[in-house]
Amino acid sequence: FCHLPFAICLLLFCSCGYHVAGRGDHIPKEVGTIAVTPFFNATSRYKLEQYMTRALTHELISRTRFRVVPEEAGADATLSGGVTNIFISPVIFDPASGRAAAIQVVTQMQVSLRERRTGKILYQNQNYEARERYEVSVDPKAYFEESEAALERMSRSVARNLVSAILEKF
Repeated sequence: FCHLPFAICLLLFCSCGYHVAGRGDHIPKEVGTIAVTPFFNATSRYKLEQYMTRALTHELISRTRFRVVPEEAGADATLSGGVTNIFISPVIFDPASGRAAAIQVVTQMQVSLRERRTGKILYQNQNYEARERYEVSVDPKAYFEESEAALERMSRSVARNLVSAILEKF
């Protein structure tokens, strides 16, 4: 009788659809190939769309069951989207020089995965937002431009999170 509350909790967790994040795949089994189209870039930041497209392609190849193809004609589904906004602002200042010591980059994107045969949207997020912070050297002699590396890191992070969201249908 003392195990009854435990058994009820176990029964509730088993029946509610609870599962470990990152293990689901809500894409129909008929989808075996995905075309990743080049993302658009509505910002003035050079090559940002290329970083995002490349990172998403790599993430899909390395983490999923899908074959990734460059052309929509040979695909069961198409992943498309683009970068709609980028905000770059200093978040920490060096008190001695007054120069920025850390920069915050916020990127806003649109992403959708559409089944080609039916036109059904399998995943869509029109307001995806990603953030990356990077340090800036306050010593002008040791200065190294970190923004490109930060954008590449952010692209990889975006790709990991987006692929998880697509698979889990979040």
